[in-house]
Amino acid sequence: MARITYVEFNGTEHVVDVANGMTVMEGARDNGIPGIEADCGGACACSTCHVYVDSAWVEKLPARDAMEEDMLDFAYEPDAERSRLTCQIKVSDDLDGLKVFMPEKQI
Repeated sequence: MARITYVEFNGTEHVVDVANGMTVMEGARDNGIPGIEADCGGACACSTCHVYVDSAWVEKLPARDAMEEDMLDFAYEPDAERSRLTCQIKVSDDLDGLKVFMPEKQI
């Protein structure tokens, strides 16, 4: 299990425990975190679960695959370094303390 902090665009923080094996997107969805819409349900077929990963975590996460890279092209104001799709980040104990920031909107 990992404790993950989701930060809304307005600065409101939500700290939740997410079970290993789930995705960061599922953790947000199951806990009613606003700002992550997850329209495709985690199929990496949209960009509505886009977040900016805290800079301290960028190098600790697995690299983006080609499909995630392609979908990030459709995200609102993607950041070449910090943008990730939360449906593509699997939760493990190694992610305990992860902090992600929601963009102003999802498109």
